[in-house]
Amino acid sequence: MRAEIIAVGSELLTPDNIDTNSLYLTHGLNEAGFEVRLKSIVGDDEADIAGILQTALQRSDLIIFSGGLGPTEDDLTRQAVAGALNRPLATNSHILEMMRQRFAARGFRMSPNNERQAQVIRDAEVLDNPLGTAPGMWIEERGRTIVLLPGPPRELKSIFEQKVVPRISRLGGEMKLAYRSFHVTGLTESELDSRLAPIYTAYPHIRTTILAGARHIAVRLYQWIDSSKPSLELEELAGKIQRELGDAVFATGGESMEEVVGRQLKESGRTLAVAESCTAGMLGMHITSVPGSSEYFMGGILCYSNQSKIDLCGVPAELLEKHGAVSAEAAECLARGVRAALHSSIGLSITGIAGPGGATPEKPVGLVYIGISIGEKTESRSRVMPGDRETIRERSTYLALSWLRRKLMEDRSRKPE
Repeated sequence: MRAEIIAVGSELLTPDNIDTNSLYLTHGLNEAGFEVRLKSIVGDDEADIAGILQTALQRSDLIIFSGGLGPTEDDLTRQAVAGALNRPLATNSHILEMMRQRFAARGFRMSPNNERQAQVIRDAEVLDNPLGTAPGMWIEERGRTIVLLPGPPRELKSIFEQKVVPRISRLGGEMKLAYRSFHVTGLTESELDSRLAPIYTAYPHIRTTILAGARHIAVRLYQWIDSSKPSLELEELAGKIQRELGDAVFATGGESMEEVVGRQLKESGRTLAVAESCTAGMLGMHITSVPGSSEYFMGGILCYSNQSKIDLCGVPAELLEKHGAVSAEAAECLARGVRAALHSSIGLSITGIAGPGGATPEKPVGLVYIGISIGEKTESRSRVMPGDRETIRERSTYLALSWLRRKLMEDRSRKPE
């Protein structure tokens, strides 16, 4: 069955805000057997909202609105939908009283403009919002279903999961979207596709996408299948891709690189300390985003200046004068130094030129050195990263994590069972 998502809000048409709700809704709709055929963003204009609904009613079985249900003058979804359906709005006294109680419980007096959130389109079923003041609505119209959901992601997710998913699961029919994903590191997009294209092109009924990002490359497989039958063809293709890529695949269940590395560190009983120059804390931030990382992460040193490299990580001034802060020698010394300073099993360092300034003909913008000290060995590697300053820093962070993952895999393979 066909679904359509309409995000309402003029702020979503600026470069400052992103519609993340539609990504979440798409996943839930696919799970329920709906194919999302269209997504659109419309500004806070009553005529535009009504017009896009009229068009959507001609092509989609399920139409989900997000946003525009708040208390301000520019929250127009309710009245626009009511007008398009030629149904009046009426204040629901029960919702109004619930709203007043919620404000009072928090020690606030409800502003008069909040009362518009208690307005309900005639014959619409109210979808209670336990996390906010604006309820959702479920509307049947000309054999179509229209769902209105509030814009704040936390509120939208709560109503969708509790009130909408059970209903649409019964409407979605016998088909569902089966998918598999692979997160890949250590290969370029062109290298990856040259290896996989001979495999996935033999499966024309499965949609294969390869998406390159700053952190990793994602390979995704999609196929609509009968929900009562296993996806044998999809599993066959997934197995072939996994065998072809081997340990270049670091996750198949959506795990991040920092989660994978964290699990490896836990399993190995090792600890980690990091020294960061050009990334200035980004590596430590990603490592500590994983719950429980305090079990293996000893800490980090942000040694941005040469003097801090000398004072905090014990890098000799003569080394920096001879080779520079962006060099294999500096990266290795930083890795050893932070390992010793924070009494860690492993030291990991990043030093480079994130730009836009600071480059020389010998050391261009994007040149990054990663140092690692583990066991009796300290070594480094370099890469010239493409992109702007922030992209270079992010790519450097994930290169360091990816290399650490490889080193931990090698270390484990050398140990006797």
